[in-house]
Amino acid sequence: FISKRGDIISGYRYVELALSLLDKVGRESAGEVICFATQVKIFVEPIQAALEHHDDGYAASMVTGDVFNALLNTILKNACKYVAGVKLQTMREEHDKFERLAKENN
Repeated sequence: FISKRGDIISGYRYVELALSLLDKVGRESAGEVICFATQVKIFVEPIQAALEHHDDGYAASMVTGDVFNALLNTILKNACKYVAGVKLQTMREEHDKFERLAKENN
């Protein structure tokens, strides 16, 4: 929320805090936390480096059965890949994975 108001650096500090607390508090909502944390990170870190975090968010979501946030991590990763200039064929493969998962889970 702080980042949305324009204070990216403070928002980034809260993101780092939230990510560090995941192991201490529990990982039930890790996919969601990682998903939104990554969206803040791309304003501070190189976007190519931040993309890897969406893979972690996807995996954490699938472990807990949170298909919605697994799909959200996938679609946001693809959007970031487009901005980062990743080849469209690579994005197509990722989109196909997203589409299959979405169809399997309605």
